[in-house]
Amino acid sequence: MDIKLLKAKCGKENYEKLLALKNPSLVDFVIKYVALCNPERVFVCNDSEEDIRYIREEAIRTGEEKKLAIDDHTVHFDGYYDQARDKENTKFLLSKGVDLGPDINAMDREEGLKEIHDILKDIMQGHQLYISFFSLGPTNSEFSIPCVQLTDSSYVAHSENLLYRSGYEEFKRLGGSARFFKFVHSEGELEKGVSKNVAKRRIYIGLQEGIVYSVNTQYGGNTIGLKKLAMRLAINRASEEGWLTEHMLVMGVHGPEGRVSYFTGAFPSLCGKTSTAMLKGETIVGDDIAYLRKEDGEVRAVNVEKGIFGIIMGINKKDDPEIWEILHSPNEIIFSNVLIGEDNKPYWIGMGEEIPQKGQNYSGEWWAGKKDAEGNEITPSHRNARFTISLRNLKNIDERIDDPQGVVVRGIIYGGRDSDTWVPVEESFDWAHGIITKGASLESETTAATLGEEGVRKFNLMSNLDFLSIPLGRYIENNLNFGASLKNPPLIFGVNYFLKDKGGEYLNAVEDKIIWLKWMERRAHGEVDAIKTPTGYIPQYKDLKRLFKEVLDKDYSEEDYIKQFTLRIPENLAKIERIVEIYKTKVPDAPDILFEVLEEEEKRLEAAKAEHGDYIAPAVLDRES
Repeated sequence: MDIKLLKAKCGKENYEKLLALKNPSLVDFVIKYVALCNPERVFVCNDSEEDIRYIREEAIRTGEEKKLAIDDHTVHFDGYYDQARDKENTKFLLSKGVDLGPDINAMDREEGLKEIHDILKDIMQGHQLYISFFSLGPTNSEFSIPCVQLTDSSYVAHSENLLYRSGYEEFKRLGGSARFFKFVHSEGELEKGVSKNVAKRRIYIGLQEGIVYSVNTQYGGNTIGLKKLAMRLAINRASEEGWLTEHMLVMGVHGPEGRVSYFTGAFPSLCGKTSTAMLKGETIVGDDIAYLRKEDGEVRAVNVEKGIFGIIMGINKKDDPEIWEILHSPNEIIFSNVLIGEDNKPYWIGMGEEIPQKGQNYSGEWWAGKKDAEGNEITPSHRNARFTISLRNLKNIDERIDDPQGVVVRGIIYGGRDSDTWVPVEESFDWAHGIITKGASLESETTAATLGEEGVRKFNLMSNLDFLSIPLGRYIENNLNFGASLKNPPLIFGVNYFLKDKGGEYLNAVEDKIIWLKWMERRAHGEVDAIKTPTGYIPQYKDLKRLFKEVLDKDYSEEDYIKQFTLRIPENLAKIERIVEIYKTKVPDAPDILFEVLEEEEKRLEAAKAEHGDYIAPAVLDRES
């Protein structure tokens, strides 16, 4: 395909938008995939309000989205069997001799390229191709990575306009020097408005070219390329360049006299990540992905995105007041795979309100008790149903969300769903101890309601296991090295909102997590002391009692403190044994220091057990601090 044919597909106006970027490699990329995919026409978005509005209107015109009762609310439905990330068919394309390790799904690069290009041949025939430009991270910043998205889905283009910073002007500023990520997506042939050929769903990631291919799927996790797919590209680039790409929230925790201290936090799904980022009285920079760099002896972080593609299940008025208000106000929102009632409003599992007995959902017409072809009852909304919004809609948005310098990170938090081992909050001894015992040892228990068998522990180092594009051992070493050269690196904490007593009752109230944050903020400034235990530093009772009263106007008993912060030695020893076994058997390149740090912790626990028994109250440990 030559320039003349590209111009014919684009039309004069769109063609000129493309040429205005003065980037020959970009034009070559577009020519290659316009020729291969053969769309009917091409639209180039230059980030003007007119162009962004055109994409929104196309989403309605094509039926990929439908208007709802509240202004600017729309709903999108994915196919019944296209409701989640396709892990099996998400693969890295690797050249011969490149090995990312046994836990990373990969295939031969040449074989993968041939397959994906065969599938892409004429796949957009009769469709419009949307070309959009974005910036991962704030624009005109050391953090920013420019990206170009090619998609024939107006829903995907619309979603990315909500989720990512506009990048057309950034491409224009950089010209031919732009080192950009590339994304090619096609929903493929449609049947009743959804992808028909899901058996040929493929998501291939070419690290060598910095490109992601996604075909025969509409679900956002497979198609919104700048999210977890771009994260894989960025993890690889960060590893080469000495910075970090992490699956982390970024938030401002507000301390005394108007002070704001910034924390990042990694939590596996259903472990409290979004609820932490959205805590009342604090401010949010981001809820999902962060880039971290070292500048002048400090760690700085940015939110890669400017929006939220969030799980909607369980969001309710009592526990999530900020999000709830947004979801019921005239803000630009895309709901996906929820139930739409006869009142043309969205409903979802766990919203705390009565759900209609019939309506429209991801299975088509729905009624209570409806079953699928396999005999499974169809829930009113999918458990992975989502909402897509701009962070700018939130009242608690942090004023520094777009700061090109990022925010200084005072603390890093790792948290999982853990019924019997970790205390509610604990600070590591140092950077290496924190990375290894909090981050690289992170586990989360499944819940019967959402993930099958209850209580099964899933290993998920740094909450990033599914997205790594480098060997696990190298990833751990990168994290260790990142903080090792800093005189005062951020403090590292482990948190656990799900600790239970022997009777199975939770020992933490939902709102207590704000107290753990306030204590961490004060620790980051050296304003409160702590009790040294074999596994880290825990709060003193007097500090928590004061914070509970000041922040929540709640009495906090010493009895509750003892239950929550008693050191559970058998459970901690069992965890170390599990983690060591994982690294010895599944991570051949695990660094020696990981085993050394875990062995040292094991020895401290065994010594404490020999002196005080299996369960040690904080007061006993305080006397020895």
